[in-house]
Amino acid sequence: MALISLEDLEALDDEEVTDDITDNPEPMGEEDSDRLLAQWQAVASTHHVAVPPEMTGPIQEMTRNSQQRERLPYDVISQHEKMGALQFEERVYPAGHWACVTRSESLYEQSISMGFMKLMRFICKENSAGRYLGMTVPVVNSIRVAEDGRTFHKEVETAMFLPGGLQSSPPRPSDPDIAVLHRGPIRVIARPFLGTTTEVTVGRQISLLWEALGLDDHIHQDHYMVAVYENPGVPQRRNEIWFIRRHL
Repeated sequence: MALISLEDLEALDDEEVTDDITDNPEPMGEEDSDRLLAQWQAVASTHHVAVPPEMTGPIQEMTRNSQQRERLPYDVISQHEKMGALQFEERVYPAGHWACVTRSESLYEQSISMGFMKLMRFICKENSAGRYLGMTVPVVNSIRVAEDGRTFHKEVETAMFLPGGLQSSPPRPSDPDIAVLHRGPIRVIARPFLGTTTEVTVGRQISLLWEALGLDDHIHQDHYMVAVYENPGVPQRRNEIWFIRRHL
């Protein structure tokens, strides 16, 4: 069974997690803790994923800090609209340190779920600083496709850009499966879409963006990114498919 990802472990919607939990910096009482875990487990069960007991602490920490996520900064190069609606946007993201983990499960959904579980524990004290590190959005999943242009390779990397205050001296992860890597800037073409991110829906978004762009040899055709912004309580949550320019 798959574990839970950003789409399944970020939080319940605002109506399901009460303000006294999200706004209270003090440790939760047993009743609040049990209630919150039960809420997470209820959401997880609808996605056929499991919430192991050791995730109780990270769930509480992420819930308390759910309103304090940083947005990954970028510069807009160009925007392309059709009938007044944004079709895609070209951006440059800065160089910096990323926390990265790669999984090779049977399904794309399982790989991103298990990868994000590990990142959650890193964010929530399983690091050399021994404290909650903060979080940036989006969380980015990197995928590769086979020569047929449709089949996903099993390996999926899930990565989070470290918050600005940690970039100069990144904490070390306790989990050897997580690597903190410094990467150069990237130039992407981003197309927004709403809903869940599965291998089927991501494949469809890749096809739609190629249709809008036309063939372009300056864009990688075997390597894409999926950016996830919102929690599963949002019925039509925001995601983006990113195509990657070969050069800045």
